[in-house]
Amino acid sequence: MPSAGTPGPYTDPIAFGQRLQILRTRRGLTRDQLGGLAGRSGSWVKGVETGRLKSPKLDMVLRLAEILRVRDLADLTGDPSVHTLLFTGPGHPRLPAVKAAIDAFPLTAHGEAPPTAHLRARLAAAWAARHSSPHHRDVIGALLPDLIRDAQAAVRQADSGADRRATHAILAEVYSLAQFFVSYQPDAALLWRVAERGLIAAQESEDPHAIGVAAWLAAQAHRDAGPGHFDAADAITLETLTYLGPLLPDAADEVLAIAGALTFEAGYTAARRGETGTAWRYWDQARAMSDRLPDDYYHPVTSFSQAIIGAHATTVAVELHAGGESVRQAAAADADVIPSRPRRARHRIEAARAYQLDGQPDVALATLAQAHEAAPETIRYNGYAKRIVLEEAEARSPERRRRASELAVKLGLLAA
Repeated sequence: MPSAGTPGPYTDPIAFGQRLQILRTRRGLTRDQLGGLAGRSGSWVKGVETGRLKSPKLDMVLRLAEILRVRDLADLTGDPSVHTLLFTGPGHPRLPAVKAAIDAFPLTAHGEAPPTAHLRARLAAAWAARHSSPHHRDVIGALLPDLIRDAQAAVRQADSGADRRATHAILAEVYSLAQFFVSYQPDAALLWRVAERGLIAAQESEDPHAIGVAAWLAAQAHRDAGPGHFDAADAITLETLTYLGPLLPDAADEVLAIAGALTFEAGYTAARRGETGTAWRYWDQARAMSDRLPDDYYHPVTSFSQAIIGAHATTVAVELHAGGESVRQAAAADADVIPSRPRRARHRIEAARAYQLDGQPDVALATLAQAHEAAPETIRYNGYAKRIVLEEAEARSPERRRRASELAVKLGLLAA
């Protein structure tokens, strides 16, 4: 939402450069920072913002929109007739029911809360359903309202300190599941409420695993909010790793896995900053932690495992904009060993970004088609995938335009 002293990006018919300046300022980026992330100079950004240079071509407009985490491309282009949602998707049909359950403020008991073991079993079944379904948002969206209400009731009705801590751990994980649903939905405030409630419930639980999961998701929310939030993402990640550190020599698999996932998150944020050595150092540490896990272990929330570490390497290389290295890592990672359909689709999207960076758009489109086959709901909400499809829908090659346009229709970017 625009601040009181800052105009909306297309409230008035202002120039592209002025919109770019407004959005850059909101993200807390200098011209040099934005230029560096876009592969241009700070003086180039100044030239565009002041109108000295013409508006860039579509591929650069999409790149700027990606860096600035523009949810609707019209915010940057200023053309309200072309609403294209990038880093948010269409509101899911189940969003109102999930939002109502999150927003509710029950103070009195309405029936007896389910036993803790029953809630644990339902939560495990929900995670399993999320990983196995191509339409994972629909599946968990149907389960979340009752899970949220029952977990909240269990906390209120806990009759001992131990029970209260145990139910808070469950509630924290329910909020973690909810965050997967509300991410990239058109309600940013709801996402932050869920993330903050998850952190609070996890702290009340005093459970290291619950604390690690909540911190992992909160760090992602900060990082995905843009470069101005990278420091906050790092603060949460590194503070939690410091807390978990003394436990790791004798940690259970789930605690070791969440520490590994957080370690990779630190590398992910470093890669977003362009810090090559730091990013790969954290990835190396995360790989060593994955090697301590059983071969068939797969963390139910973060997907951290031996199977995912190659996909993580692809992400690091892509975020560092290293085209050749990105393709090498994508070719080395085996997507078929990733058990989770949405996580497998996410890796396919990262591989597509690698091929796009390396100047192989046809392979990128083919890889996005594989992502769509694995989990349509993952790719529909992914801004990177949308950027590639929109860019190639304007390609010179008629065959490539056709393939990109067909995929754009499936993603809801173009009318059938």
